[in-house]
Amino acid sequence: MSVLVVGTTALDSIKTPKKENPKLLGGSASHAAVAASFFAPTRLVGVVGGDFPAKYIRLYEKHGLCLKGLDRVKDGRTFHWSGEYEVNMNNRRTLETVLGVIEHWQPAIPGDYESCPYVLLANIAPAVQLRVLDQVARPKFVVADTMDLWLNIALDDVMRLLKRIDCLVLNDSEARQLTEDDNVVSALPKIHRMGPRYVIIKKGEHGSILSSPKGLFVAPAYPLKKVVDPTGAGDSFVGGLMGYLASRKSGSIDSNLRRAIVHGAVVASFCCEGFGLTVTTKVSREDIDARVRELESIAGLD
Repeated sequence: MSVLVVGTTALDSIKTPKKENPKLLGGSASHAAVAASFFAPTRLVGVVGGDFPAKYIRLYEKHGLCLKGLDRVKDGRTFHWSGEYEVNMNNRRTLETVLGVIEHWQPAIPGDYESCPYVLLANIAPAVQLRVLDQVARPKFVVADTMDLWLNIALDDVMRLLKRIDCLVLNDSEARQLTEDDNVVSALPKIHRMGPRYVIIKKGEHGSILSSPKGLFVAPAYPLKKVVDPTGAGDSFVGGLMGYLASRKSGSIDSNLRRAIVHGAVVASFCCEGFGLTVTTKVSREDIDARVRELESIAGLD
């Protein structure tokens, strides 16, 4: 089955204590769609400006992404984010954000995308995510990612969104902010009452927590000796797990989701080993499967 990914398509300028890389391919949809494409046919919906390099379009195409839903505004400027990481690679600050063509973008889902069974609403304004849901027809599984910005400036839209999705993905600080509960475990039932049947809390290098009708599952992250750039790791994580779910020909969401999270964690680990998508776009499905087996062995998973 196929995956529909809607989110930001961007140019990222990333600075770390050791290196600086301007205008890399980035954005939540870019990372998530490439990650999903390792497992299932993937359809990308986003918007770029006339400054978007042709080499990045070719990179999308190399991964087999369907680009019928990628709007190209010739006289517009692509969304650009610039950020700087501290030595520990956990803390970062935004240096510049240029919304460009994404500021007033209203996605129009192509007709043959409307029946896509797996829908990933990658991190973007919740109003845009809601607009997408108005255009799709009874998908099998809808996942939405969010961030603290939307909890600060668009909470009403977020709350409306939660009533219409199957799974919410957010990090631990966002879970605390959403529920006003400092304990992420006790925060989980509060999020479920807001709407989603499944909740995944990302904890970075410490893995993730899944809360589902089957109970809790604590998933490890793949242990890396060196992190080069964590930008897009969360998007790669949710894209990888969504692609894996779509690839399963048998079993329920409940039975496949735990293994999907492990696959997402592995794709995210490759993302962290290079700037932007530079490493993710060079690995193979065989590389991913080998690292999945290694992570399962480390964690003692069957």
